[in-house]
Amino acid sequence: MTNQSSAEPVYLSYDQETLNLNYNQSAWATNADAIIAWYRSESLAVHAQLQPRTYEYGLSPFERIDVFATAESRAPVAIYVHGGAWRSLDRLDSAYAAANFISAGVNFAVLDFPSIPDARLPDMVNAVQRGIGWLTARHDELGFDSNRLIVIGHSSGAHLVAAALTAPGHDALAGRVKAILCASGAYDLEGPMLSARGNYLQLTHTEIDRFSPARHANSMSCPVAIAYGTFETDEYRRHALEFHAALEAAGVPVSLSRANHQNHFEISQTLAQPDGLLFKAAMQLIA
Repeated sequence: MTNQSSAEPVYLSYDQETLNLNYNQSAWATNADAIIAWYRSESLAVHAQLQPRTYEYGLSPFERIDVFATAESRAPVAIYVHGGAWRSLDRLDSAYAAANFISAGVNFAVLDFPSIPDARLPDMVNAVQRGIGWLTARHDELGFDSNRLIVIGHSSGAHLVAAALTAPGHDALAGRVKAILCASGAYDLEGPMLSARGNYLQLTHTEIDRFSPARHANSMSCPVAIAYGTFETDEYRRHALEFHAALEAAGVPVSLSRANHQNHFEISQTLAQPDGLLFKAAMQLIA
């Protein structure tokens, strides 16, 4: 979709209606509800099958990590941070890829965190930083290989992962994370704030700048893999391309992958597929 309207632009070339549409992924994906329902049903099935251990990394009841462990000691670990537009989904929607990683000999950890309205976006970034820090500090206790620890985020989770490694507090994670995989995220918050999402994000100008990873690419301390679907909205495709360019300009090792003919939700399912684009990208980062 492109902006065909003659109305006054509010951001780049977008009028308000078109900008709102570009941050409403469900309007571009007729199967969005079905895939979101699949997140929950598949995740609950994986919980029943693999029976993870749940740890608390903070005082909030939302600050939990579910760890799906392999039988092998010193195996690598992938930490997953879910999406949900910063206000929906939780850890019980987010274990759908665990069995795929376990089959490949990789521990899988689902990091949960408070979201709107229980927390603001800056609080979410801080929680993700704490959760990653908690897990990496206990790699010996949990039997992980700390040299092969990656963090994966999808949608708003991709933003939170990138922000955790670039926003204030990122120094505490330097050297602890080998690489991150960011799929279908928004990496500059000005567009989201000017869209209808601004009604619940409620960020100040300082917060928009502070928590926009694309503006702080030189703070990134590890390699980054970026992915997006070619059937994403115009804005989400732009975010992927511009974040890639910013990291490249900052000298950060970065790759860019496109999932052809896949939308914002379909690409997330490739984490659960042995031949899926995101799963193969994650395994390349671990190798």
